[in-house]
Amino acid sequence: MSTAILTGQPVPGSSLEGDLRSLGFDVRAATDAADAETLLAAVPADQRVAVVDARFVGHVHALRLGLTDPRFEAAAIPGAVTAKSGGRPALARALRIASSDASNGSVVVGIVADRVAETLDTDLHRPELGELVAEVPRDPQARNEARQSVASVDDEAIRLRTAVKSRDGFFTTYCVSPYSRYLARWCARRGLTPNQVTTASLVTALIAAGCAATGTRAGFVAAGLLLLFSFVLDCTDGQLARYSLQYSTLGAWLDATFDRAKEYAYYAGLALGAARGGDDVWALALGAMVLQTCRHVVDFSFNEANVDSTAANTSPTAALSGKLDSVGWTVWLRRMIVLPIGERWAMIAVLTAVTTPRITFYVLLIGCAFAACYTTAGRVLRSLTRKAQRTDRAMRALADLTDSGPLAELLARLPTRTQPAVTRLLALACLVLLVYTAWTDGPGWSVVVIAAVYVLVSGDVIKRPLDGPLDWLLPPLFRAAEYGTVLILAARADVNGALPAAFGLVAAVAYHHYDTVYRIRGNAGAPPHWLVRAIGGHEGRTLLVTVLAALLTAEDFKVALTVLAVAVALLVLFESIRYWVTAHRRGAPAVHDEGEPA
Repeated sequence: MSTAILTGQPVPGSSLEGDLRSLGFDVRAATDAADAETLLAAVPADQRVAVVDARFVGHVHALRLGLTDPRFEAAAIPGAVTAKSGGRPALARALRIASSDASNGSVVVGIVADRVAETLDTDLHRPELGELVAEVPRDPQARNEARQSVASVDDEAIRLRTAVKSRDGFFTTYCVSPYSRYLARWCARRGLTPNQVTTASLVTALIAAGCAATGTRAGFVAAGLLLLFSFVLDCTDGQLARYSLQYSTLGAWLDATFDRAKEYAYYAGLALGAARGGDDVWALALGAMVLQTCRHVVDFSFNEANVDSTAANTSPTAALSGKLDSVGWTVWLRRMIVLPIGERWAMIAVLTAVTTPRITFYVLLIGCAFAACYTTAGRVLRSLTRKAQRTDRAMRALADLTDSGPLAELLARLPTRTQPAVTRLLALACLVLLVYTAWTDGPGWSVVVIAAVYVLVSGDVIKRPLDGPLDWLLPPLFRAAEYGTVLILAARADVNGALPAAFGLVAAVAYHHYDTVYRIRGNAGAPPHWLVRAIGGHEGRTLLVTVLAALLTAEDFKVALTVLAVAVALLVLFESIRYWVTAHRRGAPAVHDEGEPA
């Protein structure tokens, strides 16, 4: 239960107390700032407290935005201020100052809340209210005008409209959000939480994958429809969180993680369904997962490299992008061609229903490859002309995203005189040669030798700060080298079950890499060092897979990939679930990442 302390003289006929109770506040009245300070001290320290002017006139949703958002320790709107447990000491100090001012005659009873907000010595969030009314009238005429303003604006319509993500893809904006927002309201009125809707979306997608795995036309049609419905629920959970302000660290992690699990499980379902019809498309399914994961790592790595940058990007690429933004249709076109999750899932669903899994994967690979080239080229051009210095936080994030293991760390301690630019070029040459040799020679010692050189170079890369303009490319390049090597060696093994085992291994490792990103975004840093060491780092896993492929028969290599996939999955899932559940129970700051369409 939260507590709202009303200050000043009550206004007859005011609905303020009822509005606050509808938002979950226990309402208490204070005659002045000193009385409010006394009431504040009596509230348990772990509870939220709001100080509200008794003359407040405004929309209920304005109070909701200002007083109940769990993401902020302290927030204020005109006539009201609130603090969670972490901001309670600052609130107490501000009330003490207001009480002192009142005793000196410098603060009139009834405007305590605004004075508290002015003197609050902590980060204070002031939400954008837009058309919503929130004010403290000083006389009956002003109160009447404020009430008329409240009556003229439908705050429920605004609440519904702002429940939709401010920046999204074309398909999501025009084909899903117009009705999914009403589904979000329906869920809110029945007490459903965003996490429950997220789980329902996952279950629906898994059923869709099961339908695709049947290999029948009816199964493929059902799979496409269920995948679309799963995406509707995926939009609904975020809209429900915004509609009801039910943000949480655990919810943000579930939403992001389940999106990846749904899509990659569906790829596996398509591959199983194709196999039932006599068509082996596991290599295409794994290729699609590798490409999509590497695309995401490019996004994550570039954003983390520049997240703290305050300098304006004056590159020609940024200037051109700004000019194109002034032409409305180009904005939507550029959002569509990068195949965000809405466009991508819609395309997959339609192709599943009307074509074959092989055609679906061909189109998906071509579309994602084009999108990857488009976005990466633009970011490279921006980076080459960016003048901002990379912050220490950004460099730490890039180092964490490289996922370097014990071998690279050991080699990084060796002295070297190689220039950073030369080292980066050697790393690029090595990973290209590694993938090429695996493709041309197949499993063998030549690949192991190249992998050993790759380990040496990767150790040399991480010994210096990743502050170069293009160093954000290193994490996605390392991902491409590792995933590509596993894919090619499994395909060249030419034994049934090798590619599905490789699919499982890449899925487990990719989960670890996504988990690293979500921890960094939540300001929790990378996963614990013991976990990165236990699963070998990108260089250790790559070398191990090449050695296993060279030493073992094709059948034994399949078994080894399966065992490795299970071991990695158990380790990363155990630590990830343990961390996020513990963070949620400890009351970690709520997170809601609008981000880029995934």
